Amino acid sequence: MRITELFTAQSIALDEAQQDRSQIIDRLVELQATHGSIRDKEAYKKGLYEREDEGSTYVDNGITVPHAKCDCVTRPSLAALRLKTPVQYNAEDDGKTDLLFAIAAPQNGSLHVDMLARMMQMLMNEDFVEKLRAARTPEDFLAAIDAQEEAQFGDESFTDQEIEQAGCRVLAVTACVNGIAHTYMAAEALNKAGAKMGVTIKVETNGSDGAKNILTKDEIANCDGIIVAAEKKIETARFDGKPVLFTRVDDGIHKPEELIHKITSGEVPEFHAKGGAQAAEDASASDSFGRSLYKNLMNGVSHMLPFVVGGGIMIALAFLLDDYSIDPSNFGMNTPLAAFFKTVGSAAFSYMLPILAGFIAMSIADRPGLAVGFAGGVLAMNGTNFAGIAAGETTGISGGFLAALLAGFVAGYVVEFLKKITEKFPASLNGIRPMLIYPLGGILIVGAVMCGINPIMGMINTAMTNWLNAMGGTSKVLLGAIVAGMMSIDMGGPFNKAAYVFGTAALASGSYEVMAAVMVGGMVPPIAIALSTTFCPRKWTPDERRNGIVNYIMGLCFVTEGAIPYAAADPLRVLPSCVIGAALSGALSMTFGCALRAPHGGIFVFPVVDHAVMYCVALAVGSVVGAVILSLLKKTRTEE
Repeated sequence: MRITELFTAQSIALDEAQQDRSQIIDRLVELQATHGSIRDKEAYKKGLYEREDEGSTYVDNGITVPHAKCDCVTRPSLAALRLKTPVQYNAEDDGKTDLLFAIAAPQNGSLHVDMLARMMQMLMNEDFVEKLRAARTPEDFLAAIDAQEEAQFGDESFTDQEIEQAGCRVLAVTACVNGIAHTYMAAEALNKAGAKMGVTIKVETNGSDGAKNILTKDEIANCDGIIVAAEKKIETARFDGKPVLFTRVDDGIHKPEELIHKITSGEVPEFHAKGGAQAAEDASASDSFGRSLYKNLMNGVSHMLPFVVGGGIMIALAFLLDDYSIDPSNFGMNTPLAAFFKTVGSAAFSYMLPILAGFIAMSIADRPGLAVGFAGGVLAMNGTNFAGIAAGETTGISGGFLAALLAGFVAGYVVEFLKKITEKFPASLNGIRPMLIYPLGGILIVGAVMCGINPIMGMINTAMTNWLNAMGGTSKVLLGAIVAGMMSIDMGGPFNKAAYVFGTAALASGSYEVMAAVMVGGMVPPIAIALSTTFCPRKWTPDERRNGIVNYIMGLCFVTEGAIPYAAADPLRVLPSCVIGAALSGALSMTFGCALRAPHGGIFVFPVVDHAVMYCVALAVGSVVGAVILSLLKKTRTEE
C-alpha cells in the first residue's frame, strides 16, 4: 500500500482562504468525505478535535497533520489542504500553517501511525515541500507526492497491516422504459464518474435483452449504497437495509457524480422493502400521479413493441412478396409464401393490445395484475359488449389502442383495490388471494367495465381512424412535421415518447403513414450531428468529432438518444437545428405517402416501407438541413 493510493484529486484543495482552525477542520472533513469512507462526519470531526486537545498536530515549516482513528472510518484515507494565506492553527504553535494533511484511519490497528510515519519522512524533504506549495492543480500536487514516494521508498508499502478492501463501494441499477439507449448511457456515465472520483462502482443494466452484470448478494452486503436510476419497476427487495437512492435514468446520464457523492457521503437513508420477495417500495412511491401514469404506460408499450415489430415486419414482407394482380381483395395471401408471412405476422401483431393492457396492469399491481390486464386487453381488442353478447355475438367494433390502454389501467387499479380490501384476511387465506381472489374478482370486474364502455371506445377509435385516413394535403403534412419534430425536442423524453405512442396508436388503427413520419423524425438528430462533426470539424471538440462517427450508426438504427450528449452540452444550438431537420423529414415523408408497419428498426426496415426511395430522400434532406443549420449556428473553435 502506497500513500498515493489513499489520495484522490477530489480530496485535495489548493489556495483556499480558511481563517481559523474551526474552518480548516470543517473543510478537511468535507475533503475526507469525498472518499466515501466516513460513515459519520461529525464523529470523525470530533475525533480530530480530541486529538488536537491531546497536543497540537503542527509539525514545522508551516505543516500540520491532523489525524484521527474512529469507528466511523471504514477505510484509510488522506486529504490535503493548502491555504492561500498562512493562519495560526493552534495558539501554542511555533509558526503559522499553510499546508495540512488530514489522516483518517479505522479504529482497529495502528494504521494512522504508519501513515503518519511515511508522511513525516517525506515532508522532511524541503524540496518536496516546495513542490507541493508550487503545484498549480490537485493533479500536480498528487503527482509530486507520487514522485517523491517513488524516489524515497520505491514499491515499499508503508504498512505491514492487512487492509481490508471491500468490493464495489457503490452499486447501481439502470433501466429505461424501452431498455435500449438510456439504460446503457446511464451505466456508462456512472462508470466514468466513478473512475474519475476514485470510487469503485458496479452497474447492473436492465435492458431490453434482460438484466446484465447482475449485482450479487455479497456485493450488496458490502457496498456503501445503491443508486437505482430507473424509469420502470425493478426488483428492489434485495436492497433491504442498505442506503438506496431512487432517481430517474436521465439523472444517471447527466448527474452521475452528484449521485455517487450522495452515496459516498452518507446522505442517503436506508431503504426498507415492504411485502414479499418481489414486492418492494421503490421510486414510484414518491412519483407524482402523472409521472406514475407515464411509467405504467411506458411499461406496457415497451413489452408490446416486440409483437408489433416482429409481426408488423412479417406482414409488410407478405405484401412485398405477394402478387397484387392475382386477387386484389386478398392481397398479402395470394401466394403460399406471402400467406405464411401474413398468417404468422398477424398472429403476433394481433396480440399487441392484450400485451399492452397486461403489462400496464402488471406495472401497477405486480404479477396479479397481468392476467386481469390481459383479459381486459382481449375484450378491448374484440370490442366485446353487453348488447353483442345478448345477441349471441362475441365481437364488436374494436376500441383499439385507446381501449386496451384503458383496460390496462382499470385492471391494475382493480387488483390494487382487491389487495387493499383483502389484506386483513386471516393468514391461512393468503395462499388463495393471488390464486383465486385477484384473478377471479379482477377479471369479473374488468370484464363488466370493458363490456360497458367498449361501444364508446369503439366509436372513438373509429373516429380517430377516419380522421387520420381522411387527412390530406396540408393537414397531413403538418401532422407529419409535428410528430417528427416532437421526436427531436427532448431526445427520448416525454415529448418524444408522446409522439411515439401516438404513432403506435395510429399503427394499431391501420394508419401507417404517421409511424413513418415518427421514425424518420427520430433518425434525423444523430445523423445531422454526425454530418456536422464530419464536414465542419472545426466547430467541434476532438471528443465530439470522434463520437460523431458513432451517431451515424445510432441514427440509422433509430436511436435518437445518440444526440443527447450534444444537446445537453449546447441545447440552444443543437435542439432547434434537430427539430427543424426532423420536422422537415416528417413533412416530406407524409408528402411522399411513405407508410411503415413496424414501429422500430431504422434502416433495416426500409425495404418494407411504402415508397422506400422517397423515404430515403426525406431522411437525407432533413438530416442535411439540420446539419447545415447546426454548423451555421455553432461557433468555430479556437484550438488551444
